[in-house]
Amino acid sequence: MTDSTKPYLIRAIYEWCVDQGFTPYLAAVVDAHTRVPPGYARDGQIVLNLSPDATNQLDMANDLISFQARFGGVAQALSIPVANVVAIYARENGQGMAFEAEIPDGSEAGSENSGETGDVAGPVVVPAPEATAPAKGKHAPDDKPPGGRGSHLKIIK
Repeated sequence: MTDSTKPYLIRAIYEWCVDQGFTPYLAAVVDAHTRVPPGYARDGQIVLNLSPDATNQLDMANDLISFQARFGGVAQALSIPVANVVAIYARENGQGMAFEAEIPDGSEAGSENSGETGDVAGPVVVPAPEATAPAKGKHAPDDKPPGGRGSHLKIIK
């Protein structure tokens, strides 16, 4: 059993997203313990759409998040250690929570052993909001948005 609140917070943000009609996105570090289709990670990380329409058999346990999703029309089984999760948030407004990755045994994210590096593509994988350039007239992710609202994630240690 885990002492960490992280898996509970991940499930809570996921449920909040689904209840509000938002699309829950999960960002995770890819290492030898992460099972994702080859070629769908970028810079040692992957961002996945966890919405009920995009996943099948989603299981968010205290130590592992596993599900099936289609990549290029082919069903794939994925598993993400909870320790590797760095954020969960709503695609529509960026609200959610960020975490520090707790990679066990000193494995490097995106190491050669994982074989999971490459460009992000496909219907389930999307770039994280921090990785996209803001549109003209929009605020940058680090700026405070107009009216005090925004997509700032709180990092939990």
